Amino acid sequence: MHNKIDVVIMAGGKGERLMPLTKNTPKPLLKVGNKPIIEYSTDLLASYGLKHIHISINYLGEQLIAYFRDHNKHHIDFNFIQETKHLGTIGALKLLENLKNDYILVMNADLLTNINIEAIFNDFILKQVDALIATVSYNVAIPHDVVETKEGFVSNLREKHSYTYNLNAGIYIFKKACLNFIPENTFFDATDLIEVLLANDKKITTYPILDYWLDIGKHDDFKKAQEDIKHLNF
Repeated sequence: MHNKIDVVIMAGGKGERLMPLTKNTPKPLLKVGNKPIIEYSTDLLASYGLKHIHISINYLGEQLIAYFRDHNKHHIDFNFIQETKHLGTIGALKLLENLKNDYILVMNADLLTNINIEAIFNDFILKQVDALIATVSYNVAIPHDVVETKEGFVSNLREKHSYTYNLNAGIYIFKKACLNFIPENTFFDATDLIEVLLANDKKITTYPILDYWLDIGKHDDFKKAQEDIKHLNF
């Protein structure tokens, strides 16, 4: 797999919801347990032989460069993509040059997860698609009976139940050709790219994550990560 796929970690965000923790430290370098959030991802990638990793940086990005210069036990070949302005969650991919492979794995830098990367890639190849979105299931329980109406009159009464939604997990695989749909030097999120790909009749699949996954976006998530890491096998 390592000779078929390039890896990009998107680490340019400001982490404003985690202020004041991110006032002087970029969110990917906040420590969960004994190491920064982003290092769990780089360690995971290295365990699958993925040791050429691009990292997009912007806010306090020099700290990420300095950290991996001094902490690189897996001898990963890092390439830092410096955004001159905030380009969203995927706009920085347009700055990539000399990609070696036909496929690109994109991950957000604020994820704590032990996903099986090889299984996701194999599923992508098996389905012969243009893009893949990893998803996590989210259950919403309706606490009361649902009253349905039609033209002002009650048409149905349904007992309380629940809905399960597939949420975007911030992990993607793209064919390299998909990058052609990203505009130059423009704020562009991964969801924008997905919408453009759909509008151009590209085939996109999902992969349900059954392993541990946590998006560390808010203070409650950060607190949960500190507890969860005590019991996780990474």
